[in-house]
Amino acid sequence: MASCSRAQVISLYRMLMKESKKFPSYNYRTYALRRVKDGFRENLQVDNPKTLDMLINHARETLAIIKRQATIGQLYSAQKTIVEKEHDLPL
Repeated sequence: MASCSRAQVISLYRMLMKESKKFPSYNYRTYALRRVKDGFRENLQVDNPKTLDMLINHARETLAIIKRQATIGQLYSAQKTIVEKEHDLPL
């Protein structure tokens, strides 16, 4: 990891997970969490610095999108799904 340290990558992963948990909609929340986990697992073995930089930039753009969409989602109330009503677990 030439320009990005392991700590930076882990920090970015944690920020993506934290922001994904802010989606008010169960479906969007679980989708975002799954995509973040899968994306990082998929690229775990990347060694090429250029590819790594490209992936980090893409993750940062995705973080901005998730933040924006979570904020927009919180502006509009929606009915909870059956899954959320039954479990009603804190985020």
